[in-house]
Amino acid sequence: MNLADDAPGMRAALALARRSLGETWPNPAVGCIIVRDGRVIGRGATAPGGRPHAEPQALAMAGTAARGATAYVTLEPCCHWGETPPCTAALIEAGITRVVVALRDPDPRVDGGGLAALRAAGIAVSEGVLADEAAELTGGFLSRVLTGRPLVTLKLASTLDGRIATRSGESKWITNELARRASHALRGGHDAVMVGVGTLLADDPRLTCRLPGFRARPLVRIIADSHLRTRLTASVVASIAEAPTWFLIDARTDPARKRVFIDLGARLFELPSGVAGIDLAAGLQALGAAGLTRVLVEGGAQLAAALLRADLVDHLAWFHAPTVMGADGWPAAQAFGVSELARTPRFARQWITALGEDVLTEFKRIR
Repeated sequence: MNLADDAPGMRAALALARRSLGETWPNPAVGCIIVRDGRVIGRGATAPGGRPHAEPQALAMAGTAARGATAYVTLEPCCHWGETPPCTAALIEAGITRVVVALRDPDPRVDGGGLAALRAAGIAVSEGVLADEAAELTGGFLSRVLTGRPLVTLKLASTLDGRIATRSGESKWITNELARRASHALRGGHDAVMVGVGTLLADDPRLTCRLPGFRARPLVRIIADSHLRTRLTASVVASIAEAPTWFLIDARTDPARKRVFIDLGARLFELPSGVAGIDLAAGLQALGAAGLTRVLVEGGAQLAAALLRADLVDHLAWFHAPTVMGADGWPAAQAFGVSELARTPRFARQWITALGEDVLTEFKRIR
């Protein structure tokens, strides 16, 4: 079959996977469509928490009609036993005769083994259909497997000249209601949202996705707070029972202070010191080891600068309001030591979205 003929089926599988972004960690968000005689007979996506996988859900919907059908899967089916049986075994047992895959799974437990198992069972396998789109969608999982850390999106909301607050600290609201709703949707597509302690002390955010019905699994809230200066009356502390709340702290933090937060239900990641506080590279490695694949960083300017300085930002999501504040306003990122243009982090524009008079521009890091 011409691989171009497979594009519609894979596009539908990618759309299913996209709905699960942010809720499947530590597993990837995968979509599966089963087609027979030109008709979709089964569909599935990775469930919240990562199980069940997409393939067995699609097969369950298809039932006995799956025999002789084609399965479109956004990521190579797993071939190892974990908390669920291998998806390759389910596809073989169901009588699927052809499997179309967008990407190979780089997880060492799979990494071509799933495709080999399917071929050994006599199933025709096609690879690479809409691979670029699938790689973009699965970028968080790929980052965690290949680099050990989650994919990092830095979100900024500023005036046209890159200011996030007046000199007195006033920042609510620079962007409009449509932009704020889009910001919550952005949160909803990530595993976790992260801020620095300065932002927490100044704004006391809840760090939740406040779009009714948008997601089933609560966001992980992460606070970069080297010495646990977070107030015990902060909203994220008061609501620890509602959502996982993690702190990146300096390993030398007062043990008594650490015990208070642990007793309240927080999870602490003790890290070595960095250039300006904690070692964020080590922190992201720890978050990757904990299973996170996609982290949205929302502020503030010091945390943004530290991540950019360490080249830890993969994507930028920049909301611009059509106003100009001037140099006495607070910048979106503090100084981070760039003295030559050639050393500035560079990003390629991916999408532009109009939100009333505001604009969201999304970028990808050029490496």
